[in-house]
Amino acid sequence: MRTVLEIVFWLSAGLIVWTQLGYALALAAVAALLGARKPPPAEARRPVSVSLIIAAHDEQEVIAAKVADALALDYPRELLELIVACDGCSDATGMRARDAGADVVLELPRGGKVRAQDAAVHSSRGEILAFSDANALWEPDALRGLVDAFADPRVGYACGQVRFVQAARGSSATNQEGLYWRYEMAVRSLESRLRSVTAGNGAIYATRRDSYLEVDPIMGHDLSFPFNMVKRGRRAVYVPGARASEKMAPSIEGEFARKRRMMSHTWPIVLRGGMLSPRGYGLGYGVMILSHRLLRYATPGLHLLLFGSSVALVALGAGVIYLVALLFQLALLAAAALAGTVRAQPLLVARYYVLTTSSLAAGLWDWLRRGTTAGWDAAEGTR
Repeated sequence: MRTVLEIVFWLSAGLIVWTQLGYALALAAVAALLGARKPPPAEARRPVSVSLIIAAHDEQEVIAAKVADALALDYPRELLELIVACDGCSDATGMRARDAGADVVLELPRGGKVRAQDAAVHSSRGEILAFSDANALWEPDALRGLVDAFADPRVGYACGQVRFVQAARGSSATNQEGLYWRYEMAVRSLESRLRSVTAGNGAIYATRRDSYLEVDPIMGHDLSFPFNMVKRGRRAVYVPGARASEKMAPSIEGEFARKRRMMSHTWPIVLRGGMLSPRGYGLGYGVMILSHRLLRYATPGLHLLLFGSSVALVALGAGVIYLVALLFQLALLAAAALAGTVRAQPLLVARYYVLTTSSLAAGLWDWLRRGTTAGWDAAEGTR
């Protein structure tokens, strides 16, 4: 029994450390050994038409600013088609988008973000299809950065860098998403350099028209597109110079709710959307998917195994290292609990980790218990 418990302890601890830290360090080491990736000969440069698509549900408060932001991009206006797809809006989103200068405004029945994007693609003319959230503001050269990525004929998908900023200041602004996201962007940069990214983001990304995929309406593009591009012989890349910003949920609790909703859309992709199938990955990308997606999503279960085996081994008097490990886990939980009253950043980071890890399991529970709807509402405090 003790031997089995020790195997469970070391295996779960090792997998947690690998997916949270070891994977990134391994990517950095491999990238350093291989040096800079040499791009293939670029396609002949010529003007490329782009359709920038914004799916919106009841976004009257921000849509005019978003349209103005898009029209201010440093890109030839005659080559830019701006489409706002209103997903069952019950407010003045459509009217304000037209007044702000959108080229096409689609008034659609409520079908969810993905179906609104599909409808916009069918109505579009651009060779490149770019997508943005209604509350995401792009830097002027962001679209050029995305389009330039497609000079590599192997690239089918490109996502930019999104910076999450606090929606509010003061004691209520406790979310640590910005810290996590900077780390995630560094990992994504290494993945892109070595092979392809394992996930994108909904704030700033683009595909070739012939690479666009129509997926299940509950399966968002940011997770379902990259690995499917790889399966189809394309690359999915990260373009750090294509920058955007979004407001994050002000509180850690709000971030937990947002991630819980996101994970209810993620688990269907993982379990029945094709991510688990290694076919088409190749060894390197298969290891990336396992390390940065599957193991990360399994982290709640790994933590439970680690905690349970630690308690059992301490009870058996197996050694001081297991006691230290148990005390560390209890300290992490205590710090997360204390952050509810003491706003010190180390405590807030602990609370962020505990709650966002818990959201992985909560999202799975929600999906198994009642399924996932295609519709969505903006997270509180992000507009």
